[in-house]
Amino acid sequence: MKWLLIFAMLFGALCATEAAEESLGTKIKKVFEPTPTPTPSRKHRKHAGPKASPALSPTASPKKKKISPSPSPSATPKSKSKRKKASPSPTAAPEETSSPTPAETSTASPPQPSGREKKGAPNVSLSPDEITGYENYPPKVRQILDAGLGLTKQNLGYTYGSDDPKNGGMDCSGFIYYVLQQNGFREVPRDSSQQYVWVRKAGDFDAVLSRKEDSFELDDLKPGDLLFWRGTYNIDRDPPITHTMIYLGREKRTKKRVMVGSSDGRTYDGIQRWGVSVFDFKLPPPPKSGDAKISPVFVGYGRIPGLSED
Repeated sequence: MKWLLIFAMLFGALCATEAAEESLGTKIKKVFEPTPTPTPSRKHRKHAGPKASPALSPTASPKKKKISPSPSPSATPKSKSKRKKASPSPTAAPEETSSPTPAETSTASPPQPSGREKKGAPNVSLSPDEITGYENYPPKVRQILDAGLGLTKQNLGYTYGSDDPKNGGMDCSGFIYYVLQQNGFREVPRDSSQQYVWVRKAGDFDAVLSRKEDSFELDDLKPGDLLFWRGTYNIDRDPPITHTMIYLGREKRTKKRVMVGSSDGRTYDGIQRWGVSVFDFKLPPPPKSGDAKISPVFVGYGRIPGLSED
């Protein structure tokens, strides 16, 4: 019995120690509970790590993408803006240079016709065998007309104030002046108004009032005659003659009357020409009633003073 009591006591002591050990274990576990806390924090970090890494990777990747394109667009607009700013400056310069040129062309007529000439149709020239009866013209008339037709082959423009082909162009009276001077007519005046007076004083002039091509007033018109107009442009002069040319005769191909000289817009074969060329000779239509615009009027024709018909 004693042994049983002793054994029971020992077993109880053992149980108590186990209980104490368990309590100590639990206490130790409680003490070491913060140690498991790092494991969840590590788990949280692990969760945060993948979350952060994808978050960082997309953010970093867009940032890289944004950074890579951003400099190019930012640079390109800057360069474009600079180019745009630079482009207006050169374009403004031609605009500035072009803006005065119209003013210059309005005051100085020589550049204006040359610009028009570029826009117009090419000049026209005829050979003597394209003109009806040219071989029967008086020698001096053929000489004058040959000189005029020779100028039509030089691609000369209409240059106001010029009477020399070396200037690249001539005006209407400058053409008459040059051709007649080159053929021995030293007394020919320089402008169309005085050339008209020169012919009228010589006494061989035919006035034309009709507007019809078959008018009897044109029956005495001969090759080599000087033709005169008024009202082709606005100018204060007396007599008010503003345009002159030389009559060639009739073209074989069209049977129409043709003339030679320099013009800033007369026609040949219905197409406007600017410069020294062959042109159609036709009477201008009468101006419309109440029309205040300048209207060209054919005044008449006359022999070149001193020209021999032999």
